[in-house]
Amino acid sequence: MSFLEEIQRRRTFGIISHPDAGKTTLTEKLLLFGGAIQEAGAVKNNKIKKGATSDFMEIERQRGISVATSVLAFNYKDKKINILDTPGHKDFAEDTFRTLTAVDSVIVVIDVAKGVEEQTEKLVEVCRMRKIPIIVFINKLDREGKDAFDLMDEVEQKLKLAVTPLSFPIGMGYDFKGIYNIWEQNINLFSSDSRKNIEETVSFSDINNPELEKIIGDKPAQNLREDLELISEVYPPFDREAYLDGTLQPVFFGSALNNFGVRELLDCFVQIAPSPRAKESETRLVRPEETKMAGFVFKIHANMDPKHRDRLAFIKIVSGTFERNKPYTHVRLNKPLKFSSPNAFFAEKKEIVDISYPGDIVGLHDTGNFKIGDTLTEGEMMSFKGIPSFSPEHFRYINNADPMKSKQLDKGIDQLMDEGVAQLFTLEMNNRKIIGTVGALQYEVIQYRLEHEYGAKCSYENFPVHKACWVKPEDPKSEEFREFKRIKQKFLAHDKYNQLVFLADSEFTIQMTQSKFPNVKLFFTSEFD
Repeated sequence: MSFLEEIQRRRTFGIISHPDAGKTTLTEKLLLFGGAIQEAGAVKNNKIKKGATSDFMEIERQRGISVATSVLAFNYKDKKINILDTPGHKDFAEDTFRTLTAVDSVIVVIDVAKGVEEQTEKLVEVCRMRKIPIIVFINKLDREGKDAFDLMDEVEQKLKLAVTPLSFPIGMGYDFKGIYNIWEQNINLFSSDSRKNIEETVSFSDINNPELEKIIGDKPAQNLREDLELISEVYPPFDREAYLDGTLQPVFFGSALNNFGVRELLDCFVQIAPSPRAKESETRLVRPEETKMAGFVFKIHANMDPKHRDRLAFIKIVSGTFERNKPYTHVRLNKPLKFSSPNAFFAEKKEIVDISYPGDIVGLHDTGNFKIGDTLTEGEMMSFKGIPSFSPEHFRYINNADPMKSKQLDKGIDQLMDEGVAQLFTLEMNNRKIIGTVGALQYEVIQYRLEHEYGAKCSYENFPVHKACWVKPEDPKSEEFREFKRIKQKFLAHDKYNQLVFLADSEFTIQMTQSKFPNVKLFFTSEFD
């Protein structure tokens, strides 16, 4: 296959949703269709001891939630599909925001009973800002839920999307009969004992065919015809260009747990979803078909295999081919690195690959060279934009609970911060360390991992901070900036990149500080120009 054909056959996407909407279950079912796994293990179901393929950290197994973003790849209908399964839990939102910088499109999963939830709104906003193409999958149709039209209205209003259904449910919950596939014009019938096997579809080019009554019954047939008529009047026809521009979002209905409606989603997805897209760097737009390799680190995961202390840096390849044992330039350090065992993923299984193409995610063994946002190239000095750190919501002092293990604690904190699990701030005044996280659950994860992976124990102490503000004075030598530093000295810290941060205790303090020191600018993300 030629280089261009390899790019064209790749589809790299993320699955996002509020916790419990069924994201990991959907990922499993997609893998099932791709022939990548033989049986699906539901995340919550304790009867299946297997556990979901994509959840590999011990803490995820204990809690039934996905903490780390996992990367899964499989082939389907001559397409190579890379899925980035993101944590839905809001405490891990930052990991998800960063993952969105590495995908070319997303599938948003919505629970039919709960509708659009708060976490979904935040994530979709990020996708909208970046104009990422979105497909909506409305899940759990075998349960009682909201009316399909009401749900689509809610998606339009709350997520500010323009939708058009490409499949539509026949009944719901107790009288759920199946799905009419608008995209392919056929009907997929649902029988609740079909958990294992994949249902037969009945082709229906003419919805007015009286056979419809025989198959689904008089009332449902009449309802379906009325619904489809309403759809053609109310919703725009599907337009691929509009979808790729991020101005139109197709909607599918189904039940991932019962393997229903998933094939329709996947078949349409491989046809319409974008192949790898160009990405903006600080100097220019980088296109996938360029021959020179460029890629960036969007995630670092330490100790994926507890037996070996390894760190993997996940790299999204933007252009060119990434080859094993070939030297590439690490732009921030300006030094050449080569990799003898780049990994491709299949959940817990990793395999060494000789060559990877744009759109692929490669795991590189890392001895501490990489930070999130780093760029690798074939010599060109450029870096990709758009991987910010957000101001944390929670702050605590971290204390060493075992003085004999202070080296291990420092190393553990260092590595976990490089992974982007949380942010570390060091107070200027007394060098005490403060950990800032997006969600409170992170503290448990950090404590658990420090103990189990580094043999270090820590305790926390509350630190009353409202927000971390990155500080940028217009003139670092000015009297005003000196005065700011003198008055605020107790609340000044440095992040791990040594940028100055002001830890403000309230919204009011931020406003007062900004009016008193107008030339000292405060930012809530670390990426500012």
